[in-house]
Amino acid sequence: MRQPVVVFGLGRSGQGAARLLLARGDQVRLLDSATGPELQRRADQLAAEGIGVELGRPLELASFECDGTLPQRVVVSPGIPFDHPTLQQLRDRGVAVAGEMDLAWEALQPSRWIGITGTNGKTTVTSLVGHLLQQAGLDAPTCGNIGTSAAELALACLEGRRPDWLVAELSSFQIEAAPSVAPAIGVWTTLTPDHLDRHGTVERYRAIKASLLRQCDRRVLNGDDPDLRSHAADWSGADWVVNGPRRNFGSTPACLWVEDGWVMAEEGRLLPLAALAMPGDHNRQNLLLAAAVGRRAGLDGPTMEAAFRSFPGVPHRLERIREHGGITYYNDSKATNYDAALVALQALEGPLVVLAGGRAKRGEPASWLAALADKATAVVLFGEAMPTFAELLGANAYPGRIEQRTHLDEALPLAARLAAEGGATAVLLSPACASFDQYRDFEQRGDHFRDLVLALA
Repeated sequence: MRQPVVVFGLGRSGQGAARLLLARGDQVRLLDSATGPELQRRADQLAAEGIGVELGRPLELASFECDGTLPQRVVVSPGIPFDHPTLQQLRDRGVAVAGEMDLAWEALQPSRWIGITGTNGKTTVTSLVGHLLQQAGLDAPTCGNIGTSAAELALACLEGRRPDWLVAELSSFQIEAAPSVAPAIGVWTTLTPDHLDRHGTVERYRAIKASLLRQCDRRVLNGDDPDLRSHAADWSGADWVVNGPRRNFGSTPACLWVEDGWVMAEEGRLLPLAALAMPGDHNRQNLLLAAAVGRRAGLDGPTMEAAFRSFPGVPHRLERIREHGGITYYNDSKATNYDAALVALQALEGPLVVLAGGRAKRGEPASWLAALADKATAVVLFGEAMPTFAELLGANAYPGRIEQRTHLDEALPLAARLAAEGGATAVLLSPACASFDQYRDFEQRGDHFRDLVLALA
């Protein structure tokens, strides 16, 4: 009897992978080490569809055995380190181990993929690229680390036509578990230290990102990023973009640059920089990266300009929620590290009241702390990182007011009052932290913040 494929992890990607495997005719076992009412609800739903789910199964070799035999294939959640000892034991015994993205890549051939990665900016660029292609009349869904999982999209396409393009946001977790994925176009937005608790060193983190780009037919790179620029010699012939005068990257001149408010290309003016209304230099870089992809996909300047002008923005990334009492409220929940939170502070005019906190990550906070001192009259801390952030702010002689509240329910009303009392123009949720101390993900945190802001009397 054919051994089942084992999926480990009952999150969105795991559920999508299990359903895709079942639709392709595989026998599927889905395991998760955790238990609880919500997981049991998901397990019951999958069981009704014909997928066996086992909760409370530790990530150990014995959990994968069925009648003393290991499966031929294991699909793992992005949340599981790809170098976990148990996964290495499986590989040593001849088991094929990969992530959900690899499975989706198989199922979605021969669609052309656009793979977008980077420390910061990848969600906005993914959304922009998808919007550009869709506004041009192409079937170009987005998936991956944004919205729909790639496996869910593959399942939806299994009996229908394949999309013209598939625009995938790819995290380092997904890339390291997807050695087969080889997009037609790859985009690298930025590189700053992140996820070092998982990858160990910046060099290892960079190498994972680079492995995706090496698999791509064409590469689009952000020439304004210092780390990418310092490794320009590795990317001969790439499509470099720069938010400023044209320059060379190694022996390769930039394909898009900026002059007098215009995005320029070899043939002349392409589109006005002001076509994208989102604030900040980082969003001008995002526009340039998206436009470079659009050109590779065959779009002209006027088509892209019209699409940029209709772009609604990205939820949880400097998302303007509302103005209330002369104060504008911004949801930047996707700022899960110091560098992402710094970008938001640089994009907005002060004075601000900033909400920060969650589960702290390793990183270099100096620039973020300096920007808080420059832009924020008050910082309201919440979540697990409260004592860490309070100590950081105190040690760096932050001149504003520091308050602490356990949850956003308490922190947001206080921030609103401090903004009114201190003459701040905006309240900014930009946590500089992961969300996993109190929330399922940054989306849930941002949604909660949005609900609280809309409920302000």
